[in-house]
Amino acid sequence: MSLAYLAQEAATSESTFKGFGAIGYGLAAIGPGIGVGIVVGKAIEGIARQPELQGTIRTNMFLGIAFTEALALIGLVAGFIF
Repeated sequence: MSLAYLAQEAATSESTFKGFGAIGYGLAAIGPGIGVGIVVGKAIEGIARQPELQGTIRTNMFLGIAFTEALALIGLVAGFIF
């Protein structure tokens, strides 16, 4: 099936492609999940290497998690919009 055909079918019949929004969001959540895992893992490594910078590293970790999770929320909203 070509992409043009699928786009045309999606435009003409909404009921055929209703479940694909959940699949799209599931795929969109994979990236932020991996990103949060990397951010937390590297923060733990940093705290283990320099425990005196624990507060600074933790603050930066929470900022990184917030930015990464924003991608998941954008994916959720995009699923509802499109």
